[in-house]
Amino acid sequence: MAGLLALAVLVALHRRGEIRAMARTLERREAAVEQGAAKAELQHPVVDLSRCLGCGTCVAACPEEGVLELVHGQAAVVRGARCIGAGACERECPVDAITITMGDTSERRDIPAIEPHLEAVGTPGLFLAGEVTAHALIKTAVDHGVAVASEVATRMNGRAGQDTEVLDLCIVGAGPAGLAASLEAKRQGLSFLTIDQEDQLGGTVARYPRRKLVTTQPIEIPLYGKFRQTSYSKEELVDLWQGIAQEQELPIQGGETFERLTQVDGGGFVVHTGTQNIRAANVCLALGRRGAPRKLGIPGEELPKVAYSLLDARSYAGRRVMVVGGGDSAVEAAIALSEQEGTTVSISYRRSAFVRIKASNERRIQEAIAAGRIAAYFDTNAVSVDSDQVTIQNAAGGQLAVPNDELFIMVGGLAPVDVLEAAGVSFDPSLRAASKAIEEEGTGLVRALGAALVLTLIALAFALYHRDYYSLPRMERPAHIKHDLLRPGRGLGLWLGIGAISLVAVNLAYLIRRSPKFAAKFAGFPIGSLKGWMTSHVATGVLAFLLALLHAAMAPRNTVGSHALWSLLALLVTGSIGRYLYAWVPRAANGRELEIDEVKSQLSALSGAWDNQHQSFGAEARERLGTLVRAGQWESSFLGRVGAMLTGHRRLKGALAELQESGQQQSLSQGQIDGVLQLTERGYRTARSAAHLEDIRAILATWRYAHRWVAALMVVLAALHIGQAVFYGQLFGGGH
Repeated sequence: MAGLLALAVLVALHRRGEIRAMARTLERREAAVEQGAAKAELQHPVVDLSRCLGCGTCVAACPEEGVLELVHGQAAVVRGARCIGAGACERECPVDAITITMGDTSERRDIPAIEPHLEAVGTPGLFLAGEVTAHALIKTAVDHGVAVASEVATRMNGRAGQDTEVLDLCIVGAGPAGLAASLEAKRQGLSFLTIDQEDQLGGTVARYPRRKLVTTQPIEIPLYGKFRQTSYSKEELVDLWQGIAQEQELPIQGGETFERLTQVDGGGFVVHTGTQNIRAANVCLALGRRGAPRKLGIPGEELPKVAYSLLDARSYAGRRVMVVGGGDSAVEAAIALSEQEGTTVSISYRRSAFVRIKASNERRIQEAIAAGRIAAYFDTNAVSVDSDQVTIQNAAGGQLAVPNDELFIMVGGLAPVDVLEAAGVSFDPSLRAASKAIEEEGTGLVRALGAALVLTLIALAFALYHRDYYSLPRMERPAHIKHDLLRPGRGLGLWLGIGAISLVAVNLAYLIRRSPKFAAKFAGFPIGSLKGWMTSHVATGVLAFLLALLHAAMAPRNTVGSHALWSLLALLVTGSIGRYLYAWVPRAANGRELEIDEVKSQLSALSGAWDNQHQSFGAEARERLGTLVRAGQWESSFLGRVGAMLTGHRRLKGALAELQESGQQQSLSQGQIDGVLQLTERGYRTARSAAHLEDIRAILATWRYAHRWVAALMVVLAALHIGQAVFYGQLFGGGH
């Protein structure tokens, strides 16, 4: 009894911690929605709740903290603005429940229209690669460059390098995409030339601040192989690229500014730079996306003290510096400047919080602000620049002059749309391929049952073929002619047991593959996708049980081996509950959470349509709804939620009465009051339903513990069975 009570206390404490953590996650998601950071501008993950098991692999795999978190035992997008499109969550999901897709770009006129093989729509032979395509990852840029050069080589169809006057490929830009395209072009035997306006390789990376840490996914480039690290300083990465280019003697010309591109009658292009005209059959534009820095267009912006990038913070020691902007570049610049001796740093941002920066940067700048190293001015815009000050203005129109010696304006860059359009690249949204609609695919239960049925029918056919042996009583089998073949300790029967044990070993290897440490250690090596391992985990589990049953000669007894067999069956049952049945309740709970968010949005929209005098009533209703939800859903125990079910109607009635009185005092019409009251009641009832579903989910989630402990028991019993078989086999010189 003492042991059971102690276990109950531990379970209750664990459950309380889980509830509080989930409440904090939902608060972060609600804050992200209010800040406009819940959705990404371009690529972002979409979670199929009909398949998600809540294993948390995607959360661990995501290189950006806070994008994905677990809500009601399933993955949910919390701060989508931090998503960089790495796709690690999609690759590592064992049940294929996550898809990386593009957001709504139907109105975006800064994203080029390209074919799947990266060719500009309507301009054959003109390719785009890297950041200019709106994909910012270094690995993606490398993949693009390799794909373009490979496509050109395919199209040349054995004619590569034959025309001495016309290059097979001209590559504009020597960043990651341009360098990868150059290496692949050399590997393919193409005649090519790479040009860049800078003398140094690296593109955008080369313009990063001094010692900035650059993280990449595991990448491999032609003629070099895999990068040995996944994190480099800016200088290390640029030096590595420079060394590769020199070693391979790549024809790269720096100091060549791309001016325009003209098409030649009969095919091909002429690339015009400031010093030469280059004829090429194909052109790859790997220009990057920044183009010219975005300017504010305010008085004094032309002063010498205004800059748009920071290369070395040390040169600004002892100065009064302001940074305008709220992205990662601006925040990193402000932090670097604040670390210099005697430097006074301030940052001005047009929003109320930093919404699109990495979690590590958010922590660092919040610490710097709290320590007084950086003065933050939120909800402000710079309106004028003078030699000794910068004037900023808040949302209410109030102005403040901040003493200043140096000003960094870091509000992004302008995509080189005009240059690209003149070259033949279209930005017409109607020409871009529409993003594929993401639909729930279901748990895959039918396919799994079908596969299990096929395996079972095969085993059944084997048993029926040998029914003359399997149908005999156990005592009569030794006299049968097939006994030495099918008995557990010899012949085919023994090999069936060995096969079952081998499949169990493969089955358990899935647990090792799922470990984040294992994935990190073998990153970049062909160890297979986690989805493939999960499929193998299910298939080997079913097949191992069938082989073990045949190994037992279809007549399990009261032995260690038979107990291992029944443990394996229990393992299949608990695994099936988790893989195919568990997702239903969490999906329903998450659906209620989305409905609560929708109610809050409707309350904001409803009150937002009223005049300023009455808009506070909607905010009051939202706050009252939040209080009811927290009290009934997150700030109580299981018994407390049961009690809330009994007393909830009274509490809701009291809250609605108070809101009714408040609305009348604010001279709202009864129709306006009724609309708010109906939404508040709907939100509360939805929250209560979510709380009850969460309790049911928590109970069902015990399948994980049952699955793990049954697996451990099965392994122990199987080991004892093998040991017993080997011992008796050696002792008596025969089977068992």
